[in-house]
Amino acid sequence: MSRSLAPRPHLFADLFSDFPAWPRIEVAGANAIKVEDEVTDGHYILRAEMPGMDPAKDIDVSISGHLLTIKAERSEHTESKGRSEFTYGSFQRTISLPEGADENSVKATYEKGILTVDLTLPEENAVEAKHVEVTGG
Repeated sequence: MSRSLAPRPHLFADLFSDFPAWPRIEVAGANAIKVEDEVTDGHYILRAEMPGMDPAKDIDVSISGHLLTIKAERSEHTESKGRSEFTYGSFQRTISLPEGADENSVKATYEKGILTVDLTLPEENAVEAKHVEVTGG
């Protein structure tokens, strides 16, 4: 009786199917929230990329001591073939508000993965920025 010693691909793959998935390694700072802000028409507007969030459960926006803080936490649990996997991450970003920003006028909306925070500014802060020429050295 002759037996082939050549590995069968489907059996080789099955060898590793019982091992747990390797843990994800997170790099410090990799969970930072990307933001952009601007002053336009008497408003300070901040936008933060936060895809896949439920704004009612996952996102917290607060203002304290002239600082705007955005916190978010995401978690996911999947089960497959008798194994389960948890992934989670928390995010936080604190931004100094412009002088005179009306903290009582703050509005936050979430649409298509973008959090937008809007605060009213007094008229003197709504002035356009002065252009500064950069010269070569």
